[in-house]
Amino acid sequence: MTVKIECILECENHLGEGPVWDVEEGRLYWVDGTGRRVDKPAIWRMDPKTGKVENWKLEKDIGALALRKSGGAVMALADGFYFFDFDTGKEELIVEIEADQPRSRLNDGKCDRRGRFFAGGMDDKEELGICGMWRLDPDLSVTRVEEGIICTNGPCWSPDDKTFYLADTFQGEFWAYDYDIETGDLSNRRVFATYHDDAGLADGSTVDEEGCMWNAQVIGGELVRYAPDGSVDRRIGMPVKNITSVNFGGDNLDVLYVTSMARVKHPAVHDMFAQEVKPQFLAGGLFAVTGLGIRGLPEPRFDG
Repeated sequence: MTVKIECILECENHLGEGPVWDVEEGRLYWVDGTGRRVDKPAIWRMDPKTGKVENWKLEKDIGALALRKSGGAVMALADGFYFFDFDTGKEELIVEIEADQPRSRLNDGKCDRRGRFFAGGMDDKEELGICGMWRLDPDLSVTRVEEGIICTNGPCWSPDDKTFYLADTFQGEFWAYDYDIETGDLSNRRVFATYHDDAGLADGSTVDEEGCMWNAQVIGGELVRYAPDGSVDRRIGMPVKNITSVNFGGDNLDVLYVTSMARVKHPAVHDMFAQEVKPQFLAGGLFAVTGLGIRGLPEPRFDG
C-alpha cells in the first residue's frame, strides 16, 4: 500500500488546528485559531464527498471545538468555554477561565468517551508555565486537572481509556497519566516520550485503533507515530513545515486529516520559528494522508 499525501483544500488558515471528524455526519470540522486576527473565519466544516465548505467568523481566538450530542458545538475560546450554534452562528458563554491572566488563552482540547471536554491553556508569548488544563463536565461544572503548562497540545486517550496523553510543546515532553474514565481524574504523571533532538515540536495528536499516538510536529513538518511504549514507530514528511494537528476520518476512519498554518509573524519571545516574509507554498492548507493501512477511532461528542 502506497502512502499518498494530498492538499484537499487550499484554505490558507492563519493557524489551522483541531480537526474533528464526525462519524454521524461524515464531515470534517476544524478551526483557525488566530484567523480572526487577520479577518479570516475561525470555524470550518467540509464535506469531502461533495467538496462543500462552510465557515464562521468569531471575535475571539479559538483553541478547539467538539460537537455536542444535543447539536452544535462546545468551544475553548481564548477566555473560556462556550457553546456554538451552527445555524445561527451565535456563541454562548459557559464559564470564563483564567480571566485574570491576560497572557493565557485556552488552546488544544478534546472530549473523552464519557462526553467530558478537556482543554488547556497556553502562554501567548510561549514562554511561561502559567497555564492550567481544565475539564468541563456534562453538568457544566469545571475542574482544573493540571497546571504549570506553557502550551497545551495533543490531549488524547488510549483505546482502553486507561491512559491520557498530553504534550507541553515548549517543554519538549509528552506526558502520560493514569486515567479514571468513571471520574475523569488524572494521576501518576510520567514522561511518555521526548522530542528534544527532533527538528520539530509537538502539536496536535490523535490515537489510532492499535493504541499508537500520531503527532503533528510543527516547524519540523513530520507526522510521528509513537508506539504505546513511547518509542517512535514511524515518521512521515509533509509538504509543509508548520503542520499543526491530526485526526482520522473518512467512511472507514482510515484517512488522516492534517491541518497547518500560514502565519509568519509570531508573538513568541523565542526564535524557534523561522523568520519568513511569506508562507511556504500550501501552508495553511488542509491535507489528507491515505494508504497508511491504519484506522482511527470515532471522536466522541460532548454530553452537555
